[in-house]
Amino acid sequence: MNQSHVRYSIRHAVDPVAGARMGSAELRENFHIGGLFEPGTINLTYTHYDRMVVGGVMPVDEKLALETIRPVGTEAFLERRELIAVNIGAAGRMEVDGETHALASRDMLYVGLGGTVSFMSDDPADPAKFYLLSAPAHQKHPTKLIRIGDARRLDLGSQATSNERSIFQFVHPEGVKTCQLVVGMTTLADGSVWNTMPCHVHDRRMEAYLYFGLPETARVFHLMGEPSETRHIVMANEEAVVSPPWSIHSGCGTASYTFIWAMAGDNVDYTDVDSVPLDTLR
Repeated sequence: MNQSHVRYSIRHAVDPVAGARMGSAELRENFHIGGLFEPGTINLTYTHYDRMVVGGVMPVDEKLALETIRPVGTEAFLERRELIAVNIGAAGRMEVDGETHALASRDMLYVGLGGTVSFMSDDPADPAKFYLLSAPAHQKHPTKLIRIGDARRLDLGSQATSNERSIFQFVHPEGVKTCQLVVGMTTLADGSVWNTMPCHVHDRRMEAYLYFGLPETARVFHLMGEPSETRHIVMANEEAVVSPPWSIHSGCGTASYTFIWAMAGDNVDYTDVDSVPLDTLR
C-alpha cells in the first residue's frame, strides 16, 4: 500500500464447484465487501472478475486523490481504466482533470480512460460517500454527469409480489457511453423486499451489488450460487457483494432498501440474460 489514505484488497476468482463447498465464513471472505466508507480513506477491492474494482471514498476535511494501486499495474489508476462514481451520501464534489463536478445524493459521474480524479465533501460534518466502480477500458469516452433525475426510469413489480421497485439506468445506449461498465440503481417501494426475483445469470458479465438505505438493524439476505446449488450472504447497510458470472444475484430484505448494480464483461446489453425458472432453483 503506497498511500496512507488508499487501502486495497484482492479477491481471486472462484469456480462454481469450489463455491458450492464454502460455508458462511468462506463465502464472506471471497464475495462480501464491508468497511467501504471510512472517514478520510479510499478503500478499493480489486477483483479477478473482469478486473472490476469496487471501492468507497468518504472525504471529510481534505481532498482525496485517487492514486494507483499495485494490482492495476499502471502509473496512474485510470491509465488503462474507466470509472463510475455514485454519491450515496451528502453533497460532494469530484475534480476530474482540473474541472469540478458537484454531485448531490444519488448522482453519478462517469470518468473515461486516463483521467485524474479527486473527491471532496461540501460539509465535513455531513460528508459525501462515493461508491466507485472501475473496469479496463480500450478507448476514452468523455466525462459525463448523470443526475438521478436524468437517469432512465423503469417502474416494475407489484406490492402483491413484494417487489414493487423503480430502476434507474445510468448507462444505456442513448445516454453515457462506456467501454464496458454498466451501472444502475434500484429502489424498492415501502413494503417491498425482493430484488431480481425471478432471477437470472449472465455468463458474459460479472456483477456487483451495493446495498444501502437500510435501517441499521435490518439485513438483506443476498442469494448467490448456481441455480441448482444456491447459497446466501447476510448483508448490512452500505455493504457490497461480488457476483461471479456463473452465479445468480438476488436478495430479500427485512426492510425496504436501495441497491446499486454494476456489471463488466463482454457486452453492455441489459436484455442479454439467461432466465432461471423458479421451479429449477435448489
